[in-house]
Amino acid sequence: MDKKLTLAALSALGQETRLDIFRLLVRAGPDGLAAGEIAEELGVLQNTLSANLSVLLRAGMVRNRREGRSIRYFADMDGMAGLLAYLMEDCCGGAPSRCNPAIEEVTGCCPSG
Repeated sequence: MDKKLTLAALSALGQETRLDIFRLLVRAGPDGLAAGEIAEELGVLQNTLSANLSVLLRAGMVRNRREGRSIRYFADMDGMAGLLAYLMEDCCGGAPSRCNPAIEEVTGCCPSG
């Protein structure tokens, strides 16, 4: 992940509704949730949800898949792993390999499907 995408990801996750969406999708795991399910669960209007999902998509924090007339959303764990790797690449006194177990533990629980 580069600096520009990292800033986009941090900005996307730095807004309350978008952070709630991302955390809900993380909890949903590899099955993800349909847009309507997200709106219902969080009590968010459909147009507001759509705008927030677009920001998260552009930032690489979620991905989607069309299923007929519905769109299913998923937390993009590869995007989150990239964000964490970028943030931690200079950690541990210049020995980032020491941080790899922490990154793997955080991101390895729910592989992207």
